[in-house]
Amino acid sequence: MNISLEYRNDTHRPILDTFTLPTDQEKYTTLPKDMDDPLPEGVHPIVVVEQKPVGMFLLHDNERVASYTDKPHALLFSAFAINEADQGKGYAKAALQELPKFVRQHFPHIREVVLSVNLKNDVAFTLYTTNGWVDTGRRIGGPIGEQRILALSI
Repeated sequence: MNISLEYRNDTHRPILDTFTLPTDQEKYTTLPKDMDDPLPEGVHPIVVVEQKPVGMFLLHDNERVASYTDKPHALLFSAFAINEADQGKGYAKAALQELPKFVRQHFPHIREVVLSVNLKNDVAFTLYTTNGWVDTGRRIGGPIGEQRILALSI
């Protein structure tokens, strides 16, 4: 597998707009076609590519990060989705393993990436924790219930 993480561009959009998710995942994330356009200042759409887009997530470098961590050099990771047709092939794991290198290259001042995962989303929690993310013990409310805050040191 040879995936890359790339800033979203116009060539990605036609495929990103076709992404779907299994019904049980829809409540936990946002599909690319349902995101604000343009995105708010400091929100960076990142595409997971293997020959074509297979996934996408957002990196936030704005005031929203302070809701998740008190560390000054942090990013927020959100809206991670792998297209339903491409799930089960290791793309999510590969993207998470590539993330530290991408962050070091594009955000050299960053020392931590944080995210929230719903307490009921055991599949995502396991994916993150087996790929270096640590449960900070902090909990926040979310649109569909309590969220764990996880952190990844960069």
